[in-house]
Amino acid sequence: MTQQPQPDMNDEKARASAWFRSLRDDIVAAFQNVEDTQSEGSFSHLPAGRFEVTETTRASDDGSDAGGGLMSVMRGGRVFEKVGVNVSTVYGVLGERAQMAMAARKGIDGMKDDPRFWAAGISLVAHMQNPHTPAVHMNTRMFWTPHAWWFGGGSDLNPCIEYADDTAAFHAVQKEHCDRHDASYYPRYKEWADEYFYVPHRGRARGVGGIFYDDHNTGDWENDFAFTQDVGRAFLPAFLAPTNKRRNTPWTDADKDQQLVHRGLYAEYNLVYDRGTKFGLETGHDANAVLMSLPPMAKWV
Repeated sequence: MTQQPQPDMNDEKARASAWFRSLRDDIVAAFQNVEDTQSEGSFSHLPAGRFEVTETTRASDDGSDAGGGLMSVMRGGRVFEKVGVNVSTVYGVLGERAQMAMAARKGIDGMKDDPRFWAAGISLVAHMQNPHTPAVHMNTRMFWTPHAWWFGGGSDLNPCIEYADDTAAFHAVQKEHCDRHDASYYPRYKEWADEYFYVPHRGRARGVGGIFYDDHNTGDWENDFAFTQDVGRAFLPAFLAPTNKRRNTPWTDADKDQQLVHRGLYAEYNLVYDRGTKFGLETGHDANAVLMSLPPMAKWV
């Protein structure tokens, strides 16, 4: 990551913010279409799910405009028990704790002297009605400070009942989109996902992985933005394939119990380890939007 002083990059910021919003619109439309086409199974008698959209704001210490976004949540659908698709564009000054974390984690000098930041991104988590249909997480983002800019994000599959062919197909789509840019991206970012989405106190991963990347800055903003766009484009084909394959699979009470226990693992990870959760809460973003990722129901044994 470059450590040279950064220009304001206003055009690049606007393009990135607009892309995340466009991706959000495409995903929301695709998910509502899944609901509309669900005509069999245990939940087909329910009304087709629709997203409730709420504007979110980021609180600033001095009351100045600090940005915000849209929180879109669907609950109790035919296929999706709870799914959130959030976009935000936030900016302002990082607090002391966030400055220290940024300097330590990113190796950025000068945050104390000029702690301004700008960030935009999309964040998605889906928890499904049918235990055979995998939960999923996806996010991509751009972050800017006067000292450095970078992209980050990824996508990972979280089935409570694992199918090897679903896992292979999900990873194949990730690899295809990564390989369009650099053959080293997929193996590098798959390994990073395996390390990042690991729950140390349980001694296991929270799912079957995917890709995860952060601090992505090759020095070529256009190429890095194009890569991040392709990570976003990979999401729907990677996720809808297992969704459509499994959403009508018969399930038992034991399957549902297994799903609820796995969701407990997912909640533990997001509350204890997830960087995005910590950053969102520490920088004053809407708590409901930050905690949107938590499942509607979970169980611990």
